[in-house]
Amino acid sequence: VSNAGVGMAGPLECQSLEAMQSLMDTNFFGLVRLVKEVLPDMKRRRGGHIVVISSVMGLQGIVFNDIYAASKFAVEGFCESLVVQALRFNVAISLVEPGPVMTEFEAKVYEEAERADYSRTDPETADIFTNLYLRKSKDIFASLGQTPEDIAEHTLRVIEAARPPFRHQTNVAYTPMAALKHADPSGALMTDAFYKLVFKYDAVLRLSLR
Repeated sequence: VSNAGVGMAGPLECQSLEAMQSLMDTNFFGLVRLVKEVLPDMKRRRGGHIVVISSVMGLQGIVFNDIYAASKFAVEGFCESLVVQALRFNVAISLVEPGPVMTEFEAKVYEEAERADYSRTDPETADIFTNLYLRKSKDIFASLGQTPEDIAEHTLRVIEAARPPFRHQTNVAYTPMAALKHADPSGALMTDAFYKLVFKYDAVLRLSLR
């Protein structure tokens, strides 16, 4: 089970390349290093199961989570490319894709975001992030957040499955979000829906969450 991860949220201009590289080293290359260690023996034994804790942000990017989403997209692409070869050796790969999870991990990300210096971005972007995004994120966590124990139960079901799934989303509330991308390959439907949800119908979003 690969579960190492760090988070990052905020305007792109305010994040250093060093911090981005450090995040990718943990979230993506940490997984790659682990798989390189365990896969050869699994192939020799012709049996094994690699379970990766990914994220719904590996399926759909979320505003102000550019680098974190990029790392999870990398995880998803890596595993999607590897799974066919692995199956040839009777090795299963499963991606567990949670939405918000109420842990110190998430709390730390938002505490850091609230303390950060936003002088390197324009005032409008800083205002959108601090007064719109952070407030909505807290509402989403309060309404849709899962406990670590819930994610552990989902992961256990994946591990014990007779035929392990390649992808397993832990929160059905995010199924429509992923479906939007597949409904319109041009991306226009998804982009328009998220833009309106963030900038035009935020009152509807808050009401629906409550």
